[in-house]
Amino acid sequence: MKNKLGIIAGGGALPRQIADISRSQGREVFIVALEGYTDAKTVDGQPHAWVRLGAVGKTLELLRSENVIDLVLAGPVRRPSLADLRPDLTALNLLRKFGKKALGDDGLLRSILATLEGEGFRIVGADTLLESVLAEPGIIGVHTPDKQAQRDIKRGADVLAALSSVDIGQAAVIQEGLVLGVEAIEGTDALLARCGALRREGPGGILVKLRKVGQDDRVDLPTIGVETIRAAAQAGLRGVAIEAGGTMIMERDEVIREADDQGLFVIAVEISK
Repeated sequence: MKNKLGIIAGGGALPRQIADISRSQGREVFIVALEGYTDAKTVDGQPHAWVRLGAVGKTLELLRSENVIDLVLAGPVRRPSLADLRPDLTALNLLRKFGKKALGDDGLLRSILATLEGEGFRIVGADTLLESVLAEPGIIGVHTPDKQAQRDIKRGADVLAALSSVDIGQAAVIQEGLVLGVEAIEGTDALLARCGALRREGPGGILVKLRKVGQDDRVDLPTIGVETIRAAAQAGLRGVAIEAGGTMIMERDEVIREADDQGLFVIAVEISK
């Protein structure tokens, strides 16, 4: 029998999907639900406990008491201010230990992973727990990018590669070579809402969403779903480009249907890193 799976749950549907699939396979789960981030529907009928994001000591105690070994971090968590975090003593010690290494999103995640692994937990990627969730190369749906869109995708990939060195975002919106916006702390949906007001005349822009260079694939893989497509359409975009083998597509059939209906192309591209 497989080890009990611990799920540190952020927002969105991903944590619940992992829990449901794991339990359908006969695997026990225990969800650590983060106050202010985890949807209440995520833990409905599931073994769980609610904790503050900054309550690291309590989280570790809960996982140990539940005999968790395998652990997955799933779902987005908005980066809090120090005041919002309200770190407990364990969290304060970690902040002192990692210092500037934890300033960027990747640096923070690496610090968290190192801490959890140091406590004896084995970190697994969400994509390894869900079947066929990673995007395969090629067009997804009926619409295809033209030559200008292909140039914009290349431009977006170059911009995101350059930003990887300063640990900023996984997404950019490009329109005819212009960078309308780059994802920072606000997340992809807010980026799209912001870029809608910046749209120029002419063919719509492209959302390019890729892994950062050197990113740990076990956490924070780029993810798109139906809401991403709807937000892109509302912002006046004409396509979405994601990384083949490095982006999760949630509810794939619904994503394809929505993109086809909205007239957007979705393409998974292979990126050399």
